[in-house]
Order: sequence, then C-alpha cells, then structure tokens
Amino acid sequence: MKPTALKTLLLCAGLATSSFALAAATLVQDVRVFDGKAVHERRSVLFDGATILDADFRGTPPQGARIVSGAGRTLLPGLIDAHTHTFRWQELPVLFGVTTQVDMFTDVRLMKQAKQEMAQGSRHDHADLFSAGTLVTAPNGHGTQFGVPIPTITGPEQAQAFVDARIAEGSDFIKIVMGGGYGMQSISLVTARAVIDAAHLRGKLAVVHIGNEGDARAVLEAGADGLVHLFPASSADAEGLARLARSKGAFVIPTFTVLESMAGWRGDDLLANASLAGLLGKDAQAPLKARYGNKERAELLAAPKAVTAALVRAGVPVLAGTDAGNPGTQYGVSMHRELKALVDAGLTPAQALAAATSVPAQVFKLGKRGRIEQGYKADLLLVEGNPAADILATRRIVEVWKDGDSANGLRDSQRQRVAKAAQETRPGGGGKALALPPDGRISQFSTQRLASPIGMGWSASTDSFAGGKSTVTLTPGQALADGQVPLAIDAKVAPGLPFAWAGLAFMPGTQPMQSVDFSTVKAVRFKVRGDGKAYQMIAMSQGVQIPGAKAFTAGPEWTEVTVPLRELKGIDPATLTMLGFNAGPQPGDYRFEIVDVRLLTQ
Repeated sequence: MKPTALKTLLLCAGLATSSFALAAATLVQDVRVFDGKAVHERRSVLFDGATILDADFRGTPPQGARIVSGAGRTLLPGLIDAHTHTFRWQELPVLFGVTTQVDMFTDVRLMKQAKQEMAQGSRHDHADLFSAGTLVTAPNGHGTQFGVPIPTITGPEQAQAFVDARIAEGSDFIKIVMGGGYGMQSISLVTARAVIDAAHLRGKLAVVHIGNEGDARAVLEAGADGLVHLFPASSADAEGLARLARSKGAFVIPTFTVLESMAGWRGDDLLANASLAGLLGKDAQAPLKARYGNKERAELLAAPKAVTAALVRAGVPVLAGTDAGNPGTQYGVSMHRELKALVDAGLTPAQALAAATSVPAQVFKLGKRGRIEQGYKADLLLVEGNPAADILATRRIVEVWKDGDSANGLRDSQRQRVAKAAQETRPGGGGKALALPPDGRISQFSTQRLASPIGMGWSASTDSFAGGKSTVTLTPGQALADGQVPLAIDAKVAPGLPFAWAGLAFMPGTQPMQSVDFSTVKAVRFKVRGDGKAYQMIAMSQGVQIPGAKAFTAGPEWTEVTVPLRELKGIDPATLTMLGFNAGPQPGDYRFEIVDVRLLTQ
C-alpha cells in the first residue's frame, strides 16, 4: 500500500472515532497554498478544530466534513501583525485575516486577560496576543503621554529589576524606547544597553523603538534583537545599516503604515475598497482618515524604502507590522496596506506574505503558527486570486478561520451593523457638515452660563478621569467694550501624571464626545491674556486616542490667536469630538482668560 493511501486511511479512522471531530472537520479543496514560505499550486488542506490535520490531503474527503472550494483561490496562514498597540477594537483584526498580534505596549490587565483566554482556548473571536506589556521608557518619555501612569527607568542600575518586573507581569519580550522627539525625554544608550543585557539574561528578546538612523545604529551595536520601526527621512546609509543588522543577527519591522502617516501620505486609500470599508463603522474609519503629517512629504519615505530594500538584499529578516493604534492606522485592515508597502519597497509578494506569517512566528518564537503544516494552528485566510503574484489579492477575502472556527458569521454581522449605523441619522453628524453660527462665534459666556449656539457647549476639563489630581475654576469676568464676557481659567496642575492638565473644554456634539463634521472649519480663532505662561489648544476626533495640540502663550495684553485645524496632527475634522484650552503638563498654578472663540471657514 502506498504511504499516502495508508495516511488517508489512518486519518479517516481517527476522525471516525469522534463525532465531534467529524462534525468540525473542514477541507479546503484544490486550492493554491502559500504555506508561510512557498507556494503550492494545488493542494487540499484538512483541519479539525484548532489544528491542521493534513496540509496536503489526498483521497476521499472524510464523511461529514465541510468542503470549501479552493478553485481560483489561495489559502494562507492567518496574518501576524508584528507591531500593534492593542488598546481597543479587539474585534477588528480577525475580520481582516489578522489572527495574531505582536503588541509593543498595552495595558497589563488587557494583556493578562488575553493570555488567560488563549490558555482556555476561548479567544476565537479575537486575535491572539503576544505582548511587551509596559514598554521601557524614561520619565516624560515616549509612552507616558497617554494620561495613564506607567513605571519608568532613569539609569542602568535599575535595568535588571525593571526587566524582571515586566516578566513577572507576563511580558513575552522587552520593548525599549530609544530617542525622544516632540519634547519627550529618552533613556541613555548606557541604560538601553543594560536593559538589553538584562532581557537576554532572562532569555527574552529585546526590541527597540528608534526615531533616527543614529539611534538605530547605536542600539544594534548594543545588542538589540530587532528594530520595531524604521525612521522617516529623505536619505540614509541603507547598505551600511543593513550590513550592521545582518552582522548582529537582528530583524527589522519597518512599519510603513505609520511612517506614511508621519509623511502625510494618502496614496493607498483602504476605505475606497467597499469590501474593507463595509466592516468599519464611522468611529473605526476615523483613525484611517487621520494623519500625523499635516502636509504630504513623500520624500520622508525614501530612506525607509531604501533601507528595507537593502535589508532584503542582505538577508535580514523583515517583518510586517502596522503600529496600529496610531493615526493613519487601524487594527487588521492596515495589514493589507503594510503588505503592499513592503512590496513597493522591494520585497517580492511571497516575501511580503512570509513577513506577515512565518517570519514573525519564527522571530518571536510564537509556536506552531504562521505556517500551513500538520500540527500547526488552524488560523487561516482564504482569498480570491494569487497574492504571491498580486499582493492586492489579500484584500479579496473569502473566509477567515481562527482556531478552526469560521469568522464569516462575525464578518456578516459586522457588515450588517455598519450598514445599519450608516443609515441612521445622528444629531450633529450623519455625514452632514455641522451648521455653524453666522459669525462663527461659539463662546457666549455670561455670568449666568457658559453658553454656545451649538453642541453641549463649555465645561471644565481635568486629568481626574486618568487618576490625576489637577483642579480648575471657571469664572466669567466683566464685559469688554464689545459686550463680550471673558472667561477666567484658574488651573492648578498637580504632579503625578506625565501629561497632566486642567482647563476648558468645548463639546460640539449633543452628547459627551459625540463626533460632528467640522470639515468646513479651517481654523479656530480666539483672544487670550494671562500670566505669560504657555498653554495648549487641543482637539480630539472620533477613534483617535492622542489629541492634536498647538501651543500658545497668554501674555498680559489681549492677543488674538488663530490655529488652523491642519496643524493639529492626527485629527480628522470630519469626526471632531472636542476642543480644549489647557494648562500643563508641568505642575503649578496657571491663570488665563479667553474670549471670542470662533470657527473660521476661510
């Protein structure tokens, strides 16, 4: 008897002993298979429950198995996003074929919950999560700006204890932030090296966030296992950096999706694809519409493209990661942009697919996933066409399986919810631009009330919801010559949070943090005077967690300030939820007055 025939008989006999297994078995028949490394033009893949039983099944389909036609289609391992920040929208990744996320910083409680669900085998609706937990950063460093207190490190002598604390919390690897920017602080190279050594002593990978070529070289020399970003720049010594990474045995996650956001680039609109956009509600679409860069500067993508191409030539592992959780990105769907960007940067489509499947599974030691092989997880993605020839085929999703469970029911339900919500008329929203007052003025302060002709209007705003202790008092003053009443803001910003604040907030919707369409608004203009200190005007938009901000100074005389909305990085005016005028983050007492706040359309 031929070995393949014997294997078929034994397999069928094994299935026949379990009615549960028989009912759960699925056979994707006569399908092109990308197994994580190579393409096989015609195979049949059998899986039962959470496990692939046979990656090259031959013979008669087992009785009772569900048969899925693979004609004209390609079966891939479930995609692995090698760089996310998984704070919300956990239901989205699986809908787009992303069945595993490698998280670079999230809430420890969320990380522990995900681990528990994975251990119990109950995480079928959400992507599996492997996480760094809390990142390694300096006081007032990158990662501290979200209003949630996190531990920080100040010197190399703290490295081992800091790493051990992260491992005790459940961190799968150690993620380090090297470099400041945007006024943030950075750990020293000596401290970074100590943390890398401490992680290696415990058998953990140490990966590093960098923002420029110099820091990239420094941390590679210090022994970093991988770079979790490349850097926006018009030029770089691509070949030299690739040689260094190769010599150190390091890997690189370019994260083109977020780099394109920094460069203000909008060339590949995922929302123009109806099959993708139909799975994203208005709030979930908002981050994709936002950008960090206010003006398109495509030249900033030249260096990361050149470096990526050099890395591939040098044989350095390149991983697909989106940095989802930032403006310009969204969980799950952005992986399909990242794959295309990798191909544009010099990877073949098959190399890009490997960068999103087998390569991250191997680099991060994620166990039996990222491949279509016997005994591996039945996390699978079926698409129309051949993505190994045309990477855009990954967007033509037929079916997703997570732990052997089909996600098509989830996908259908999500489409129905999104379609229903799109049909509903929402106060102040619904895709229609907000009707502004004729003179644009939204401040109608008086001694009786802080009124506005639109929305919920004005109220005090502090960091108390994030555990802060800052306080603020709002006091209307005496009317000016033009009859307008200024509002005095007396703020006491308390220590304890890296980005503490207290000030004044304007809610344009009829409910707290309800989004409205400010797309016709070009700028916000207001008059201020005060104690001579620096303040910030901020804005929030739906689905974006990091506010856009613009500094202004309140001097002793009334001064008119105009803030173009385009200068508030990462904010989508079409889904604006809040405007704020804040003191902070430095602790202390602040006082300024504001009057005549207007929305300008020209």
